[in-house]
Amino acid sequence: MQLTGPEIQSRMQISNPKNPNQHPDIVIEPFFENCLGSNSYDLHLAPVLKVYSCTVPHGMKIAIPFDSSKEMEDYSMRDWFESEEAYTIYTKNPLAFDPSHPKYFLNPSKKKETVEFKIPETGAILHPRFGYLGSTIEYTETFNLFPYIDGKSSTGRNFMSIHQTAGRGDDGFCGNWTLEILVHCPTIVYPGMRIGQIYYEQFVGNRKPYNENPASHYNNQKSATSAAPVPIDAQILQYLKQQKML
Repeated sequence: MQLTGPEIQSRMQISNPKNPNQHPDIVIEPFFENCLGSNSYDLHLAPVLKVYSCTVPHGMKIAIPFDSSKEMEDYSMRDWFESEEAYTIYTKNPLAFDPSHPKYFLNPSKKKETVEFKIPETGAILHPRFGYLGSTIEYTETFNLFPYIDGKSSTGRNFMSIHQTAGRGDDGFCGNWTLEILVHCPTIVYPGMRIGQIYYEQFVGNRKPYNENPASHYNNQKSATSAAPVPIDAQILQYLKQQKML
Protein backbone atom coordinates (compact mmCIF):
# COMPACT_ATOMS: atom_id res chain seq x y z
CA MET A 1 0.00 0.00 0.00
CA GLN A 2 1.56 3.26 -1.17
CA LEU A 3 1.45 6.44 0.90
CA THR A 4 -0.22 9.53 -0.53
CA GLY A 5 1.54 12.90 -0.52
CA PRO A 6 -0.50 14.20 2.45
CA GLU A 7 0.25 10.98 4.37
CA ILE A 8 3.98 11.38 3.68
CA GLN A 9 3.85 14.87 5.18
CA SER A 10 1.78 13.63 8.13
CA ARG A 11 4.30 10.87 8.94
CA MET A 12 7.07 13.48 8.95
CA GLN A 13 5.36 15.37 11.77
CA ILE A 14 4.84 12.54 14.27
CA SER A 15 7.76 11.43 16.47
CA ASN A 16 8.04 7.69 17.00
CA PRO A 17 9.63 6.62 20.32
CA LYS A 18 10.65 3.30 18.72
CA ASN A 19 12.91 5.04 16.17
CA PRO A 20 16.49 6.27 16.76
CA ASN A 21 16.36 9.64 18.58
CA GLN A 22 12.56 9.33 18.45
CA HIS A 23 12.61 10.55 14.85
CA PRO A 24 9.44 10.36 12.74
CA ASP A 25 9.01 7.42 10.37
CA ILE A 26 9.91 9.77 7.48
CA VAL A 27 12.60 12.44 7.52
CA ILE A 28 13.30 14.56 4.41
CA GLU A 29 15.80 17.42 4.72
CA PRO A 30 15.42 19.94 3.24
CA PHE A 31 11.67 19.71 2.73
CA PHE A 32 9.63 22.06 0.55
CA GLU A 33 5.89 21.56 0.44
CA ASN A 34 5.66 22.51 -3.24
CA CYS A 35 7.78 19.43 -4.04
CA LEU A 36 5.17 17.12 -2.51
CA GLY A 37 3.17 15.24 -5.13
CA SER A 38 0.07 13.07 -5.13
CA ASN A 39 1.97 10.06 -3.81
CA SER A 40 5.66 11.04 -3.83
CA TYR A 41 8.18 13.76 -3.04
CA ASP A 42 10.47 15.30 -5.67
CA LEU A 43 14.23 14.87 -5.22
CA HIS A 44 16.93 17.26 -6.47
CA LEU A 45 20.36 16.73 -8.00
CA ALA A 46 23.38 17.69 -5.87
CA PRO A 47 26.12 19.67 -7.69
CA VAL A 48 28.91 17.05 -7.62
CA LEU A 49 29.09 14.10 -10.04
CA LYS A 50 31.62 11.27 -10.00
CA VAL A 51 32.85 8.92 -12.71
CA TYR A 52 35.06 5.86 -12.24
CA SER A 53 38.59 6.89 -13.24
CA CYS A 54 39.29 3.62 -15.04
CA THR A 55 36.52 4.37 -17.56
CA VAL A 56 37.87 7.79 -18.59
CA PRO A 57 40.31 7.94 -21.55
CA HIS A 58 43.35 10.10 -20.93
CA GLY A 59 42.72 13.68 -22.06
CA MET A 60 38.94 13.35 -22.24
CA LYS A 61 36.48 15.45 -20.22
CA ILE A 62 33.66 13.74 -18.37
CA ALA A 63 31.31 16.69 -18.90
CA ILE A 64 31.20 20.05 -20.70
CA PRO A 65 30.15 23.25 -18.90
CA PHE A 66 27.06 24.48 -20.72
CA ASP A 67 27.20 27.92 -22.30
CA SER A 68 23.70 29.16 -23.06
CA SER A 69 25.10 31.91 -25.30
CA LYS A 70 26.34 29.28 -27.78
CA GLU A 71 24.15 27.76 -30.45
CA MET A 72 23.85 23.97 -30.71
CA GLU A 73 25.89 23.95 -33.91
CA ASP A 74 28.72 25.77 -32.12
CA TYR A 75 29.50 22.65 -30.10
CA SER A 76 31.78 19.98 -31.57
CA MET A 77 33.56 16.76 -30.61
CA ARG A 78 36.60 18.89 -29.76
CA ASP A 79 34.71 20.14 -26.69
CA TRP A 80 35.02 16.68 -25.08
CA PHE A 81 38.82 16.90 -24.96
CA GLU A 82 41.17 18.69 -22.59
CA SER A 83 43.67 19.71 -25.29
CA GLU A 84 44.21 19.89 -29.01
CA GLU A 85 46.74 17.07 -28.67
CA ALA A 86 44.20 14.74 -27.07
CA TYR A 87 41.63 15.60 -29.74
CA THR A 88 44.18 14.90 -32.49
CA ILE A 89 44.86 11.47 -30.98
CA TYR A 90 41.11 10.82 -30.99
CA THR A 91 40.73 11.82 -34.66
CA LYS A 92 43.54 9.44 -35.65
CA ASN A 93 42.44 6.55 -33.45
CA PRO A 94 38.82 6.94 -32.25
CA LEU A 95 38.65 3.28 -31.25
CA ALA A 96 41.08 4.05 -28.44
CA PHE A 97 38.28 6.11 -26.86
CA ASP A 98 35.55 3.53 -27.47
CA PRO A 99 33.85 2.57 -24.17
CA SER A 100 33.68 -1.05 -25.37
CA HIS A 101 37.48 -1.22 -25.38
CA PRO A 102 38.50 -3.89 -22.80
CA LYS A 103 40.99 -1.56 -21.13
CA TYR A 104 38.10 0.48 -19.70
CA PHE A 105 36.67 -2.47 -17.78
CA LEU A 106 35.00 -2.32 -14.37
CA ASN A 107 35.74 -4.96 -11.76
CA PRO A 108 32.75 -5.22 -9.39
CA SER A 109 34.80 -7.11 -6.79
CA LYS A 110 37.38 -4.31 -6.44
CA LYS A 111 37.24 -0.83 -4.96
CA LYS A 112 37.40 1.85 -7.68
CA GLU A 113 38.77 5.39 -7.69
CA THR A 114 36.63 8.23 -9.02
CA VAL A 115 37.12 11.60 -10.67
CA GLU A 116 34.77 14.43 -9.67
CA PHE A 117 33.04 17.14 -11.68
CA LYS A 118 31.14 20.06 -10.13
CA ILE A 119 28.15 21.13 -12.20
CA PRO A 120 28.20 24.91 -12.66
CA GLU A 121 25.03 26.87 -11.98
CA THR A 122 24.63 27.31 -15.75
CA GLY A 123 24.56 23.54 -16.24
CA ALA A 124 26.75 20.84 -17.77
CA ILE A 125 26.45 18.49 -20.74
CA LEU A 126 26.77 14.80 -19.85
CA HIS A 127 28.27 12.26 -22.25
CA PRO A 128 26.34 9.11 -23.28
CA ARG A 129 29.45 6.92 -22.84
CA PHE A 130 29.96 7.58 -19.10
CA GLY A 131 28.12 6.31 -16.06
CA TYR A 132 27.74 9.11 -13.52
CA LEU A 133 27.40 8.75 -9.77
CA GLY A 134 25.32 11.60 -8.45
CA SER A 135 23.44 12.17 -5.24
CA THR A 136 20.29 13.78 -3.97
CA ILE A 137 20.42 17.08 -2.15
CA GLU A 138 17.88 15.57 0.21
CA TYR A 139 18.93 13.56 3.26
CA THR A 140 16.24 11.03 4.17
CA GLU A 141 15.47 8.61 6.97
CA THR A 142 12.85 5.90 6.68
CA PHE A 143 11.55 3.64 9.45
CA ASN A 144 8.74 1.09 9.40
CA LEU A 145 8.22 1.77 5.69
CA PHE A 146 9.71 0.70 2.36
CA PRO A 147 11.20 3.65 0.40
CA TYR A 148 12.09 3.66 -3.27
CA ILE A 149 13.07 6.25 -5.84
CA ASP A 150 12.53 6.61 -9.54
CA GLY A 151 13.08 9.23 -12.21
CA LYS A 152 10.45 11.83 -12.92
CA SER A 153 8.47 11.33 -16.12
CA SER A 154 10.18 14.37 -17.66
CA THR A 155 13.56 12.82 -16.84
CA GLY A 156 12.56 9.63 -18.60
CA ARG A 157 11.20 11.48 -21.62
CA ASN A 158 14.64 13.06 -21.99
CA PHE A 159 16.04 9.48 -22.00
CA MET A 160 17.90 9.92 -18.73
CA SER A 161 17.85 7.21 -16.07
CA ILE A 162 18.78 7.88 -12.45
CA HIS A 163 19.31 4.36 -11.16
CA GLN A 164 20.49 1.01 -12.49
CA THR A 165 18.40 -1.55 -10.54
CA ALA A 166 19.28 0.35 -7.32
CA GLY A 167 16.11 2.38 -6.89
CA ARG A 168 14.85 0.35 -3.96
CA GLY A 169 15.74 1.40 -0.43
CA ASP A 170 15.33 -0.28 2.93
CA ASP A 171 13.48 0.16 6.16
CA GLY A 172 16.04 1.92 8.39
CA PHE A 173 18.10 3.53 5.59
CA CYS A 174 19.45 6.95 6.58
CA GLY A 175 21.43 9.13 4.18
CA ASN A 176 21.48 10.91 0.86
CA TRP A 177 20.60 8.72 -2.12
CA THR A 178 23.32 7.85 -4.61
CA LEU A 179 22.10 8.08 -8.22
CA GLU A 180 23.50 5.99 -11.08
CA ILE A 181 22.89 8.32 -14.00
CA LEU A 182 22.97 7.37 -17.68
CA VAL A 183 21.98 9.53 -20.65
CA HIS A 184 21.26 8.28 -24.14
CA CYS A 185 22.07 11.61 -25.80
CA PRO A 186 24.39 14.45 -24.75
CA THR A 187 22.13 15.95 -22.09
CA ILE A 188 22.25 19.12 -19.97
CA VAL A 189 21.83 18.79 -16.20
CA TYR A 190 21.65 21.58 -13.64
CA PRO A 191 22.50 21.63 -9.93
CA GLY A 192 19.29 21.46 -7.94
CA MET A 193 17.14 20.27 -10.84
CA ARG A 194 14.24 17.98 -9.98
CA ILE A 195 15.62 14.64 -11.07
CA GLY A 196 13.57 11.99 -9.28
CA GLN A 197 10.85 11.10 -6.80
CA ILE A 198 10.75 9.13 -3.57
CA TYR A 199 7.82 6.87 -2.71
CA TYR A 200 6.89 5.00 0.44
CA GLU A 201 5.01 1.73 0.94
CA GLN A 202 3.79 -0.21 3.93
CA PHE A 203 5.18 -3.71 4.41
CA VAL A 204 4.22 -6.78 6.42
CA GLY A 205 6.36 -9.08 8.56
CA ASN A 206 9.03 -8.69 11.20
CA ARG A 207 11.50 -5.84 10.66
CA LYS A 208 15.19 -6.18 9.76
CA PRO A 209 16.24 -2.50 9.71
CA TYR A 210 19.04 -1.50 7.35
CA ASN A 211 20.72 0.71 9.96
CA GLU A 212 20.99 -2.27 12.34
CA ASN A 213 22.39 -4.70 9.78
CA PRO A 214 26.22 -5.02 10.09
CA ALA A 215 26.39 -6.02 6.40
CA SER A 216 24.91 -2.68 5.26
CA HIS A 217 27.34 -0.74 3.06
CA TYR A 218 25.71 2.61 2.43
CA ASN A 219 23.93 3.78 5.56
CA ASN A 220 24.63 7.43 6.46
CA GLN A 221 26.20 8.16 3.06
CA LYS A 222 26.39 11.92 2.52
CA SER A 223 27.30 12.21 -1.17
CA ALA A 224 27.65 10.11 -4.32
CA THR A 225 29.15 6.88 -3.02
CA SER A 226 31.17 4.41 -5.09
CA ALA A 227 30.10 0.79 -5.28
CA ALA A 228 31.26 -1.38 -2.44
CA PRO A 229 33.23 -4.43 -3.63
CA VAL A 230 30.80 -7.20 -4.53
CA PRO A 231 31.77 -10.28 -2.48
CA ILE A 232 32.03 -13.77 -3.91
CA ASP A 233 30.69 -15.97 -1.14
CA ALA A 234 32.85 -18.97 -0.28
CA GLN A 235 29.81 -21.16 0.34
CA ILE A 236 28.50 -20.39 -3.15
CA LEU A 237 31.81 -21.38 -4.73
CA GLN A 238 31.77 -24.59 -2.71
CA TYR A 239 28.20 -25.30 -3.86
CA LEU A 240 29.13 -24.74 -7.53
CA LYS A 241 32.06 -27.11 -7.20
CA GLN A 242 29.91 -29.76 -5.51
CA GLN A 243 27.41 -29.49 -8.35
CA LYS A 244 30.31 -29.70 -10.83
CA MET A 245 29.30 -26.35 -12.28
CA LEU A 246 32.88 -25.08 -12.05
